[in-house]
Amino acid sequence: MKMRRRGDQRDDSTTLIAMETKPDGSYGSITMDAPVRPEDRNVFSDGSTRIDFVLVWEEPQEEEKTADRSEHRKWREDFLDKLKRSGLLMEQREVVQEKTRICFVLLSAPWNVLCYYAEEISLRVPLQVVTAPNLHWSEQVLEQLSFPNPLRQEVPNPPPYYYTCQFRTNKLERFLGTENTETFFKTTQRHQVLYEILARTPYGSVKKGRVGIDRLLSEQVFTAAYPLHEGGYKLPTPPVPPESLGLRQILYAYWAKWSCWRHYQPLDHIREYFGEKIALYYAWLGFYTGWLLPASFLGTVIFLVGFWLVTTDVPAMELCNSGNDFIMCPLCNICSYWNYSSICVTYKAGLLFDNGGTVFLSVFMALWAVTFLEYWKRTCSTLSHRWDCSDFLDVEERPRPEFTAMAPMTMRNPVTGAEEPYFPENTRFSRTLTGCMVIIIMVIVVLMFLIAIILYRTILSIIIYKSHNAFVSGFASRIASISGSVLNLLVILMLSRVYISLAHILTRWEMHRTQRQYEDMFILKVFIFQFINFYSSPVYIAFFKGRFVGYPGNYYTLFGVRNEDCGAGGCLIELAQELLVIMVGKQLINNVQEFISPKLMAWWQKRKLKPKKKEGEGEGGQEGQRGEKEVKEEVEEEVLLPWEADYQLLLCEGLFSEYLEMVIQFGFITIFVAACPLAPLFALVNNWVEIRLDAQKFVTEYRRPVVERGQDIGIWFPILQFISHAAVLSNAFLIAFTSSFLPRLYYRYTRDSNLSGFINFTLATSPRNYSRQHDTSCRYRGYRDMNGDFLPEYFHLLAIRLTFVIVFEHVVFFVGRLIDLMVSDIPEEVELKIKREHYMAKEALAENQALGNIVVLGDDVQSGELRRRGSKTSPPQTDSPSPNLKGIPEEPEAPGKP
Repeated sequence: MKMRRRGDQRDDSTTLIAMETKPDGSYGSITMDAPVRPEDRNVFSDGSTRIDFVLVWEEPQEEEKTADRSEHRKWREDFLDKLKRSGLLMEQREVVQEKTRICFVLLSAPWNVLCYYAEEISLRVPLQVVTAPNLHWSEQVLEQLSFPNPLRQEVPNPPPYYYTCQFRTNKLERFLGTENTETFFKTTQRHQVLYEILARTPYGSVKKGRVGIDRLLSEQVFTAAYPLHEGGYKLPTPPVPPESLGLRQILYAYWAKWSCWRHYQPLDHIREYFGEKIALYYAWLGFYTGWLLPASFLGTVIFLVGFWLVTTDVPAMELCNSGNDFIMCPLCNICSYWNYSSICVTYKAGLLFDNGGTVFLSVFMALWAVTFLEYWKRTCSTLSHRWDCSDFLDVEERPRPEFTAMAPMTMRNPVTGAEEPYFPENTRFSRTLTGCMVIIIMVIVVLMFLIAIILYRTILSIIIYKSHNAFVSGFASRIASISGSVLNLLVILMLSRVYISLAHILTRWEMHRTQRQYEDMFILKVFIFQFINFYSSPVYIAFFKGRFVGYPGNYYTLFGVRNEDCGAGGCLIELAQELLVIMVGKQLINNVQEFISPKLMAWWQKRKLKPKKKEGEGEGGQEGQRGEKEVKEEVEEEVLLPWEADYQLLLCEGLFSEYLEMVIQFGFITIFVAACPLAPLFALVNNWVEIRLDAQKFVTEYRRPVVERGQDIGIWFPILQFISHAAVLSNAFLIAFTSSFLPRLYYRYTRDSNLSGFINFTLATSPRNYSRQHDTSCRYRGYRDMNGDFLPEYFHLLAIRLTFVIVFEHVVFFVGRLIDLMVSDIPEEVELKIKREHYMAKEALAENQALGNIVVLGDDVQSGELRRRGSKTSPPQTDSPSPNLKGIPEEPEAPGKP
């Protein structure tokens, strides 16, 4: 009997899935039967070879013979030579500028190279077309209710949804779309293959880390390396059918335009063009923005209910009608006595933020945050399976270029067996500890600035009071508070820029091996600092301001200045003001910066890369030809070669700043929502604007980034979980110690259910010694007797407040845990599809299975269908093993063997 080794192949004409698609359909195209589109310009001079990647470097017109340039030229030549040897097709173009010569190297991977590396990096290719489910839960709900969906839009050429498996060259006939080798691999997959080749190609000594395009870019050997955009983004004139638009034009028309603000994002198209990592960010941002709708609606309703409470609140009416009944003690050492009824308007304004509804909103937002994160995990698992990332593991992540260049020793990689640069773990640990010390020092700097702003507010109030201007003096405290908030915002933004630069230096110094480790440590450093930087001032106002003031005759001081007390309207309205200034002010500044900065940078880039003027083009006589020149410039822009046009675009800087901005916003709307019910509404409006600004940057102003795969949003998710837990404790303490909710509740059940006399209950009378010294008595906020000692009511309230905090956080955490247990991380239908896809992939790649007997269920067959056990013919049973498997015990047994 003929024996066969395990690795031997045999002809297997059995097809796993009968292809029902048309022969001209292709996996790499967006749709199976797309209309004829404009001619593809991303090709070599032969008009057919596709350009997959572009390398660029610049040289001065007058060649400077320096050691650095000679070395760079040698590295570049070696690198390009090794790329040729690896099988890549190459074509070089030049563009002459006024002072420099820009050299473009166009790269293309032929079919055999694509197949080899696709198997190396485990690209996934299609087995069967399946029906794509709806991505949006709101769309599913509205369809079940038979309601029209105003958020839906019909985006042309939706990418097909497939069951996929890892590519194998020897199983090529079992995959869809193999008839056309030019379009079998998607454009983004071709980019991945090219980047893989560029990243692992050496250009010198491997032991010295001279490997890969990233190192060459950091050494300025090349100035840029990028895949090309798929045509222009502007819509053609006259208009053409939507199905004839390119993918970039579709993204511009159905995503980046401002008119798309009320529609779902075309996530499948975004993933098809930019890859999974960027698509997951926009999926998370859209999911988060959708979940802000109920939160903003409830917060706005509670804020509006406050207007009704203002007109019916008994303590507010008592205060406004008190006249001269409550003469208050001076708020500073040089301030005068004042009448409590003078703050009538401020007190009523405070009720808009401090009422019983804010307690309900705090509980709601705490549970909202937990539920939001749980359902995002479900959505993320659905998307990662839909986009073939559910089993993505970057097992062999390459060392960073800086690491390879600066590592002091080498070590053999236990996975790949290759000699790689190595950095001692003990040294890295000591550097990480040093970095932690720097973070602590920067936190101390933040607290020093906070103390400086506190002193600024106090001193400015004194200066305004001394001005003896009756109009200004009446608003001294408010002017000092608002100007202090604006100054604090400027300090926060300044320190943010300083620390982000410092965090880059520290993280590079720590010498992390892979890019993922580097990014995680960098993000963690920046978040810790930004958490203190942005939230220190609101935390001070919420929990410390007015707590350590003392009482008349015994005021506490800081550096000889009397400690800051809450304003006339209380600390909660000041906290709301601080939140609005920092949160809304930061959002406005960021949006203006994101709108203007890329346009200015793009203008400068195009101006810098302006083509060289032809001789004879003088300055005179141009007035009458200005219109013609403008037309010529427009024509030149249209005929500009694709690699030149993309080189004029900006380098994509990644998603770090976008994620950080949203995470800080998430903290504002959850940690301090008890003080500002309108925070979710402002966040919702900002996110609608943010999505369009970011979309326009990626579609129109950035070079196309290399596709990056990812299963989720990475380290940002545990950061969001930390913020949601901190929000529970923060809101519990806000309601207990800063809001008047518990004092009103205590007074209602112990004194008067209508709250009559509540104002007098919250005010203490100045001690006898103080009254004798100043020949008058005055009132101040507190629960003290005539000697300045605390009353029993103070300790009763303290016990109630602490009990409330404990009960609040236990109840919320318990309910949140229940939600976590009830909501599975992976939907049941996704688990079923994952199992079916794994089964199909196993059978498609099997070497010695009798595939002709395998039944592939259609997509319409549900797992819940019932059949009688004898209703289906079972496969024939046999006691004999397959002849090809006899004598090979390690092979799997035949399907029929018991």
